[in-house]
Amino acid sequence: MSKSIALSLPAYTNITLQYFTPTWLPGTLQAAMLRLDLLDPDISGNKWFKLRYNLELAAATAKSTILTFGGAYSNHIAATAVACRQAGMKSIGIIRGEAAPVLSHTLIQAQANGMQLQFVSREDYRRKEISDWQTLFPEAYIVPEGGHNAAGAKGCEDILTVTDTHPFTHIICACGTGTTMAGLINSATPHQEVLGFATLKGAQYLEQAVSELLHATPLPVWQLLHDHHLGGYARTTPDLIAFINDFYAATRIPLDIVYTGKMLYGCRQEIANGRFPEGSKLLFIHSGGLQGNLSLPPGVLSF
Repeated sequence: MSKSIALSLPAYTNITLQYFTPTWLPGTLQAAMLRLDLLDPDISGNKWFKLRYNLELAAATAKSTILTFGGAYSNHIAATAVACRQAGMKSIGIIRGEAAPVLSHTLIQAQANGMQLQFVSREDYRRKEISDWQTLFPEAYIVPEGGHNAAGAKGCEDILTVTDTHPFTHIICACGTGTTMAGLINSATPHQEVLGFATLKGAQYLEQAVSELLHATPLPVWQLLHDHHLGGYARTTPDLIAFINDFYAATRIPLDIVYTGKMLYGCRQEIANGRFPEGSKLLFIHSGGLQGNLSLPPGVLSF
């Protein structure tokens, strides 16, 4: 395989920095959203940043197949399938849990984009190491779930270079595997604080997951917030749905129910609790993932 890949780079010029002033934002604070969701229709948000250098490494090591992992509604699975199709590479998705009688929209689209799906029990999914999968698929370059490796974090270091982010005092993101947060910490300036809103319940392991990908010196202040998952991964409440709809009506920024919705919902509470000093400038990272909203019945969200 050639050491150059056919994947065309999305136009970073599509990404905008959008300031917003919802009613719950005090006049003493400023807030803006880095709209990574506008990057590409199919590989939006942080997904491209986590995949880019992994795809380049696969090509450089003459691997023609990407193997990765995720659940039935995984944004990472969906994006990997598209990226591999565009690059002329094969893709294999190891899917957590037994195959449902009717596949999720995410998995249907992944298959349509050429991904070979292999379903494994949740026990096997947890138990198998990367080395086990490499033995089973020697032709594949393996990308961990959510792109959680050094190449994924390196890609996410590029996020803060898309526009001038130096004026902001706080960089705020949703946190699933910790990959994006690690990249943001590595690229933030010492005067900035990086906050990650954990989307999984009981995810205290994320501190270690983030730390193992850090290399910047000196590191900025960073913290994971574990109290805003609303009961667990992908759990919703009527109040969250109302918040997402109200936020869209006020800003025209669509949020998803798993990541960005809970990030903003949780940050509203943190603001009410007085976390941010007067004069703080908050930069929220829109990590995309809007396809996850398709798990909701039509009409629940207003966009």
